[in-house]
Amino acid sequence: MNVSYQWLSQYIDLTGVSAEELAEKMTRAGIEIDVVENRNKGLDNIVVGYVVSREKHPDADKLNVCKVDTGSGEQLQIVCGAKNVDAGQKVPVAQIGAVMPGGMKIKRAKLRGVESQGMICSAKELAMNDKLLPKEMQEGILVLPEDTEIGTPIADVLGLNDHVLELDLTPNRSDCLSMIGAAYEVGALLGRPVRLPEETVTESTEQASEAISVRISAPDACKRYAARYIANVSIKPSPLWLQNRLLAAGVRPINNIVDITNFVMLEYGQPLHAFDADKLSGNGAIDVRYAAEGETLVTLDGQERKLEPHMLLITDGIKPIGLAGVMGGENSEVSGDTVNILLESAHFAGSVVRKTSRQMGLRSEASLRFEKEVNPEAVIPALNRAAELMRQLAGGTIAAGIVEETAQPHERRTVMLTLDKTNRMLGTSLTSADVTSILQRLGLEAAEPEAGVFHVEVPSRRGDITRAVDLIEEVARIYGYDNIPTTAIEGPTTPGHLNKGQMIRRAIRRVLTDNGLHEAVTYSFTHPAETELFPTFLDGAVPVRLAMPMSEERSVLRTSLLPSLLDVAAYNRNRKNDDVKTFELGRLYLTAQETLTALVKEELALGLLMTGKRCASQWNVSSDTVDFYDVKGVVDALASYLGLEGRIRYEANRPQGLHPGRSASLYLMGAEGEQYVGIIGQVHPEIQRQKDLGETYVAELRLQPLMDAADFSIAYKALPRFPAVDRDIAVVVDRNVEVGRLVDTAKEAAGEWLESVGVFDIYTGDRIAADKKSVAISLVYRHAEHTFTDEEITTIHGRVIAALETAYNAELRK
Repeated sequence: MNVSYQWLSQYIDLTGVSAEELAEKMTRAGIEIDVVENRNKGLDNIVVGYVVSREKHPDADKLNVCKVDTGSGEQLQIVCGAKNVDAGQKVPVAQIGAVMPGGMKIKRAKLRGVESQGMICSAKELAMNDKLLPKEMQEGILVLPEDTEIGTPIADVLGLNDHVLELDLTPNRSDCLSMIGAAYEVGALLGRPVRLPEETVTESTEQASEAISVRISAPDACKRYAARYIANVSIKPSPLWLQNRLLAAGVRPINNIVDITNFVMLEYGQPLHAFDADKLSGNGAIDVRYAAEGETLVTLDGQERKLEPHMLLITDGIKPIGLAGVMGGENSEVSGDTVNILLESAHFAGSVVRKTSRQMGLRSEASLRFEKEVNPEAVIPALNRAAELMRQLAGGTIAAGIVEETAQPHERRTVMLTLDKTNRMLGTSLTSADVTSILQRLGLEAAEPEAGVFHVEVPSRRGDITRAVDLIEEVARIYGYDNIPTTAIEGPTTPGHLNKGQMIRRAIRRVLTDNGLHEAVTYSFTHPAETELFPTFLDGAVPVRLAMPMSEERSVLRTSLLPSLLDVAAYNRNRKNDDVKTFELGRLYLTAQETLTALVKEELALGLLMTGKRCASQWNVSSDTVDFYDVKGVVDALASYLGLEGRIRYEANRPQGLHPGRSASLYLMGAEGEQYVGIIGQVHPEIQRQKDLGETYVAELRLQPLMDAADFSIAYKALPRFPAVDRDIAVVVDRNVEVGRLVDTAKEAAGEWLESVGVFDIYTGDRIAADKKSVAISLVYRHAEHTFTDEEITTIHGRVIAALETAYNAELRK
């Protein structure tokens, strides 16, 4: 919000307070002022001149010789090259000795043999933001209105003896999105009263209700709608004072009607809109309703907008004429031919305006204010102020009465504040009189306190004040943060701690980085084709499309972490880093609904990827490449750390996107059965080729089941006192028998004295049948209370062999 110091002084006495001092006070009170801009960049000795005559330069086709009266009693001869200079114009004239904002000093000069005694200036030469001016005023010299007085300093005429304060407002301070709101803030800081504009309206005898009517068909989205009818207006440029106000605020002047609506919006913070009443169908019957499916509207920017049922419209009973709170329609635009005006002032629901504005990509000064729920009590004052200005500046006739409908009457909020709590929270010793004075300066109405209790009625312009702590903050701001003494902090303290989920996520990161993996953080958005590469953790899942994606590459929410990790690997490979070991902890977004009617399920997942060499090659170490068991080893290490050792089962199958012979699904075994938790394996060769990768191994795990089952309890056991006994067996089984099942059967048969079991060889070759394989298993037995005898070991080991023979028709390999 840009606040003109000169404009602000119309609402509050700023005597004795410079713009810089005011900015300092406001910043100290919590409203940060980013910049204080002096609009006068050095315009001394530049005055209003009258072009008495213009003649062509005798020796230059593009130059003109002008006689200019600057009110000094002597006409100046000035050579000017602007195409639009002409006799009878009022123009800015830089006289001899003037120093222009760019540093150029004006001297007597001869141009092609003709003496020039000054310079006729353009807006750009005066250091004005000419981009805010109409195109015809951007090119050539600046032509002033005919009633401008000759000889007046140009800085006074253009309102450039001014400073602009740029307010960096937080979202809760929407009250300062207006000059009056800023005046209330400054009044509270300086302890000075605020002067509000006159609300007198001169009406005709014609009744507005005879020309227009109002109906609210969407009471949840439009709380109040009011309109006035102004007849016989004359569309023309605004007077210079009004244009100067808008330019100081960074708003482009357009014509007197549009400029008045913008001026009042900046003044009151209440957006207004003027419709050409003669372009409305339905006899001026305004209906505020939601859009129908398939409706369209061409907005003021010339774009045809496809409307959706959640968008609020202003209609004339037949067709849409505006997107409520966002932008008007081209079909009701005020133009040079406009005669009669329907002036709108309303209070729309901020959430509805915000959703429409974002979806349409339309951000305007009006939508900015409606989104923040501006002062509902300003609807009528702003409407009256604009109507009266249209009568004064556009010659309009104001029809009697306001046509309005109120769907949700506004009620002021009352907040209770206690003196004891105020002093306790601030560490101050304020009295009831001190707090009462501060509340009065803020314009907050409070009855006489009873036993240190204030009942404060909050004006509608301060929607940010809802609780006692908000009032305490206001007291602190106005009292002055610098005046609050330093006191010791009181109250109970609660030591921070991590919950179970946070502890486990940190542990996972630690285990994986200890195993040589690097963490990656990738986009949650991806290309639709990427969601089809790998299976999801929800049957029938479809990707969630973004309403306004950055690009097609980032147009849906991811359903798997693996495509993003493959992109990480490809990115590194393209930069000559072929050895990649990485992981990502992130959320997947899963739903089976094509059109969302419920919240999307967010699944916390862990993705792993390994490709390239297992380790750097050395003179005594071979440079083997990673394989399936490297990724499996990391998963097993993670399971062991989480207390899930032996509870992760691998089932060989063919998950989508993985190598059909080097992949498996993972299951977590528990007391209530087992549940699917992920996939592991080599990426399918076709996908590797598409991504230009070598052999790449991945795993993706659902973390929530693992976190729920994780057990960090520590179990202690004594060091073994008796020796262990090793036994190896090699059994021949069918090739389709899973080795893991052999190991599980051996564990179950061996019983409690089996200390460890492992596979140390798998053989297929000439010495056994083609459909068979030899699996060599090492078993270690240890008794806790004595040394095993040969008879005991023979019995236990025999049970293992018998179990393998029974379950898998295993034969001992001779």
